[in-house]
Amino acid sequence: MKYLIAGLGNFGKEYSNTRHNIGFNILDAFAEASNIVFTPRRYGDVAEYRYKSRDFVLLKPSTYMNLSGNAVRYWLQKSEIDEQNLLVLVDDLALPFGQLRLRKKGSDGGHNGLKHINQILGHEEYARLRFGIGSSSKIFNTIDYVLGEWSPDEKVLLPEKLKTACEIILSFSLAGIDRTMNTFNTRP
Repeated sequence: MKYLIAGLGNFGKEYSNTRHNIGFNILDAFAEASNIVFTPRRYGDVAEYRYKSRDFVLLKPSTYMNLSGNAVRYWLQKSEIDEQNLLVLVDDLALPFGQLRLRKKGSDGGHNGLKHINQILGHEEYARLRFGIGSSSKIFNTIDYVLGEWSPDEKVLLPEKLKTACEIILSFSLAGIDRTMNTFNTRP
């Protein structure tokens, strides 16, 4: 079985440590733990990984967030991956920092990357892992917050949250989405 794991973010040093790039951060943590390397390919940086008879194509789109659907569609087609084996990793301002929520489908929730994927695929019927980046304090400028760097407190907790996100990716492929949601969505 083949899986496309697409982590959403924006290329460039100015974005590398921002909340909006959590999709890239998760894939970087996965690659580091799996001892694999990303290489520049069409529409993004790609790494391939095999685990327990599952083949993974890990994608960090270079199309920028608002055009992520182009990269996702290309790699689904090129790698001959069924859309039910697509998992999109994305930030979610509505969830508190570090909360992970796996869903089978759903609306874009105002996220431009998901909005473009929905538009390009023509539906919302694909899995997504939402990583909470919300704050308990009132956010006055959403764009500055989302494109801002992690706070010192968030940086301390981030490695453990990234490790859990990587566990979810593997569970998604091995145990299936329903079982993975039951296991991980109930965690605080």
